[in-house]
Amino acid sequence: MNIVIVGHVDHGKSTVIGRLLADTGSLPEGRLESVKESCRKNSKPFEYAFLLDALKDEQAQGITIDTARCFFKTDARDYIIIDAPGHIEFLKNMISGASRAEAALLVIDAQEGIRENSKRHGHMVSMLGVRQVTVLVNKMDLVGYREADFEALKAEYTEYLRQIDVEPVSFIPVSAREGDNIADASEHMPWYSGPTVLEQLDRFSSGGRLHEKPFRFPVQDIYKFTQSGDDRRIVAGTIAAGKVLIGEEVLFLPSGKRSVIESIESFNTLPKGSAVAGEATGFTLSTQIYIRPGEIMVRPSDPQPEVGTRFRANIFWVGRVPMSMEKEYKLKLGTARATVKLAEIVSTLDASDLRYSRTKRQLDNRDVGECIFETTRPIAFDLASESETTGRFVIVDNYEIAGGGIILENLSGGESILERHIRERESHWETGVVLTSDRERANRHRSKFIVITGRPGIGKRALARELESMLFRNRCSTYYLGMAAIEHGLDADLRLHEKNVEERLRRIGELARIMTDAGMIFITAVDDADDYDIEALKLLNAPNEILVVNVGQSDFYRTRPDLHLEALEDIAETIDIIADLLISREIIVDYQI
Repeated sequence: MNIVIVGHVDHGKSTVIGRLLADTGSLPEGRLESVKESCRKNSKPFEYAFLLDALKDEQAQGITIDTARCFFKTDARDYIIIDAPGHIEFLKNMISGASRAEAALLVIDAQEGIRENSKRHGHMVSMLGVRQVTVLVNKMDLVGYREADFEALKAEYTEYLRQIDVEPVSFIPVSAREGDNIADASEHMPWYSGPTVLEQLDRFSSGGRLHEKPFRFPVQDIYKFTQSGDDRRIVAGTIAAGKVLIGEEVLFLPSGKRSVIESIESFNTLPKGSAVAGEATGFTLSTQIYIRPGEIMVRPSDPQPEVGTRFRANIFWVGRVPMSMEKEYKLKLGTARATVKLAEIVSTLDASDLRYSRTKRQLDNRDVGECIFETTRPIAFDLASESETTGRFVIVDNYEIAGGGIILENLSGGESILERHIRERESHWETGVVLTSDRERANRHRSKFIVITGRPGIGKRALARELESMLFRNRCSTYYLGMAAIEHGLDADLRLHEKNVEERLRRIGELARIMTDAGMIFITAVDDADDYDIEALKLLNAPNEILVVNVGQSDFYRTRPDLHLEALEDIAETIDIIADLLISREIIVDYQI
């Protein structure tokens, strides 16, 4: 079980952990004695925190800069304790530490009282979906172990936590330095009858071992081997949760494709019949289906992840530039990478001064926000309350992680960003006085957007260019444009970023809307188009029509191409087939070779 310990600087977080490790006999042999000897040689008073603050510069400053992880076990289970930094400058590291936690210990100095980070960290762990929070009122020895001081602080902090919808599991009065109520009950506080810190850890409920949860396998890549007659296609990645066996049916989301596991592959191991959470492994499937990296493989019999483009989330923003609604960002969730936009800000809390707002239009540095996000294409995810491994995400801005958060609710089903854009575009579409029927009579054909898709290198572009030539020789108003022209011509900036497939498709779709409205037969070739690519192009070209020609293995699960060709052997013969289809659809009247 992962436990994060947080609190204001110098309130004793590391001392609590150091004392826990010492009192449970979890330290490496001689570690305690060596630290004490080091303190003696340097004329420095011994602190249990030094057991964790291993870096020399951290010991010199007396503060914890990065998150330290330590391990120990009780009769109940194994633990990973994450010591998160308390300084405001290190909030980014604190978030990365707390993002893996199932429960939190929040330390407050009984003498110093509730400080800014006491409140800030309370909100941080709440925002990250950590619902099990125990408050340790530390340094009780400095206030004479008085019950009144403990109860006053408990009442004040409980009221604050109630405002941010956090209900603490317990409050424990402790003195980490003296060992009171850490591993053993304190003789100095007979008025307290609750659990010690160690007992409370064992009382926290765990979401269960990862291998007992629903199967989740984010697809990292697909490997294909060709030497020595090896024709395997291996779906590779690391199992995030659950267990799977050879012969079980699996489902890929968001594509919806299904297959059966034929073999489990791994390097330098004996043949395996099963694979469990945490294993980096690969699978071969009984059917050759096309899968893209970023999909999640699940068992159809398990509770299913959510699939959608719009979700509500809590996010902590640490970017140097504010997060705005006008800009696109990169979302990383598991192995999935998607373009995402901030659609709405429900509320924000400034983590620096705890100001709350429902009117902000951007997220500033150290803002905690409840927001609504939209991706350009569907992704598969779990709600953070159901699965932390596939319910937490990060936002990348200019190649830097600028925010992290948890998904609270799937809001898909309403109008998407693309649909809203098209609705607004069409409401402002301005045309001349020439009617569509006038263009059809003049051109002697109807307009059409023809998309030829298939694997790279199978001759799609040669077919598209020859189709344009044939239509032109038959006096059709036609034009072919390759996707490379979008990247290198219409907007060269696309070359400076990661491959932005969604943006290239959007721009070719917008151009198709203009070309078909002008009465032309507009032709392009797209590599490896899937259902979502075709759906996006259909929306972008609306109200005009699209015709899809697929060559070779189909990547579609829901889309039915207007024409499917098993192979491209004779281009002239293939063009005859496409021309016959255009005639039967009454797009062109006749043609000659």
